[in-house]
Amino acid sequence: MSALEDRLSQRHVPVPPESEGGILGAAYRVLSIGIISVIFLIAFEATAVGTAMPVAARELDGIGLYAFGFSAYFTTSLFGMVLSGQWADREGPLRPLTVGIASFAAGLVCAGTAGAMWIFVVGRAVQGFGGGLVIVALYVVVSRAYPERLRPAIMAAFAASWVVPSIVGPLASGAVTEHLGWRWVFLGIPALVVVPLVVALPAIRRTASGPVDPGAPPAAFDGRRIRLAFGISAGAGLLQYAAQDLRWLSLAPAAAGVGLLVPAVRGLLPRGTYLARRGLPSVVLLRGVAAGSFISAESFVPLMLVTQRGLSPTLAGFSLAAGGATWAGGSWLQSKPRMAPYRERLMVAGMVLVAFAIAAAPAVLIESVPVWTLAVAWAVGCLGMGLVTASTSVLLLELSAPEEAGANSAALQISDALANVVLLAAGGAAFAALGGGAVGAAHAVAAEGAGSGSHPAAFAVVFLPMACVALVGAWVATRLYGEKPEPEPEPFAERV
Repeated sequence: MSALEDRLSQRHVPVPPESEGGILGAAYRVLSIGIISVIFLIAFEATAVGTAMPVAARELDGIGLYAFGFSAYFTTSLFGMVLSGQWADREGPLRPLTVGIASFAAGLVCAGTAGAMWIFVVGRAVQGFGGGLVIVALYVVVSRAYPERLRPAIMAAFAASWVVPSIVGPLASGAVTEHLGWRWVFLGIPALVVVPLVVALPAIRRTASGPVDPGAPPAAFDGRRIRLAFGISAGAGLLQYAAQDLRWLSLAPAAAGVGLLVPAVRGLLPRGTYLARRGLPSVVLLRGVAAGSFISAESFVPLMLVTQRGLSPTLAGFSLAAGGATWAGGSWLQSKPRMAPYRERLMVAGMVLVAFAIAAAPAVLIESVPVWTLAVAWAVGCLGMGLVTASTSVLLLELSAPEEAGANSAALQISDALANVVLLAAGGAAFAALGGGAVGAAHAVAAEGAGSGSHPAAFAVVFLPMACVALVGAWVATRLYGEKPEPEPEPFAERV
C-alpha cells in the first residue's frame, strides 16, 4: 500500500447516528441550507453578470479589456484565498466568510456604478477578493462540520445549487439588461446577500467556528505566505495587463509578472504540482487545468453569440443554461458510493467531455450551423466539469488533516483562479491580436445594417487551444492516486 493510500485508510470520521440522516437530516439541515444559499448567491452572480458583460463592455468602450473584466475577479481572489486559508485555520471560517460576503457585495455596487471600464474592473477586483475569502472559508466549514461520508453529497448539493441560477440568471439578467440597463444587473444582486447572512452565519457559528484546538494558543499569521499572496496577485495582474496591451513595451510588465508569479506559486502550491506528482499535487493541478480551460472558453461564449450570430444578451446567456443541470448531474453521479472505486475513470472521462465541448463551440461561427448545437455541446462539457470539480474537492478534503484544511483548500482554489487568470490572459491576447478589439465596433455597425461583425478567427484562437489544455487534464487525472501496489504472489500450495 502506498503512503497516500495508507493515509486515506487511516482517516476515519465516526459515522453519526442514523437519526441524523444525510446533509438535510436534523443534525445538518440548517447548516446545509445556509452554506448552499451562499453558493446560490455566487452562482446567480456568475450567470447574471456573464450575460450582461458584453453590453457593459461595449457601452463603456472597453471591448479590448473584455477578458480583464473577468480575470480581475480571479486576480484579487488569489490574495483572498491565501488570507482566508490562514484566517480560517487560525480562528475558524466565520469571520473570513462574513468579510468576504460584504466585499463581494461592495464590488458589485462599484461595478454597477462605473463610468469607465477601469472603474468597472476595480469593482470586479473588489468582488473577487470577497469571493476568494468566501470559497475557501466554505471548504473549511465542510471539512469541520461534515463527516467524510457526507462530503461528496454536500459537494453535489453545491453543484445542484447552480441549476436554478443557470436557468433564471440569464433570463433575468438579459431582460433587465435590455429593458432597464446592464447596471441594474450588478446593483440588484447585492440584495441577495441578506439571505446568506441571516441563514448561514448563525449555523456556522454553532458548528464550525473557532480554531481546531480551542485550548492551543492561536497560531500567528504566516507573513511569508501573505507576501507570496501579494506577489501572486500582483504578478497575475501584470501578466493580464501585458496581455491586453499588445506593444513591445508590454514585455516589461509581462516579465515582472512572471518574476512575481513563479516564486509565489512554488511557495503556495504543494511541491510537485506543476510536475503532476501523484497524489495531492495532481489533484490541485487538475483543478486548475479543468477550471482554467473551461471558464476561459466560456467567458467568450456570450460575446461570440451576440457579435457573430446576432443573438440578444438574453438568448446568448440562456444558451448556457442547460449546463447548470448537467453540471449538477455530473456532481451527483460522483457522489454515489458505488462510484467511489471508479472516481479516476470518471475524472478522465470528464476531462475528455470538457475538451470536446470547447473544441465544438466555435462551430457556430459557421452560419449554417444551428446555434442550439452550442447549447448541447456546452451541456456535455458541464457534465464533465461536474464530474471533475466535485471529485477534486472531495479528494482534497480526504487528503487534508483538519488543521491543514484551510491551507490546502486555498491551494486548490489558487490553482483554479490562477489558471483562469493565465489562460484568460493568453486567450485575451490572442483575441485582441486577431481583431477582437474591433468586434464591438464592428457589431455596432452590423446592427445598423452597414457592415459585418464577423471576426471568426479571433474567437477560434481562444477556443481551440483551450481544448488542447483540457486534453492535458485528462492525462493529469490518471495521476491522482499513488502507484498501484504489485499483487502479491499466491503461496505455492494454493497455486497447486
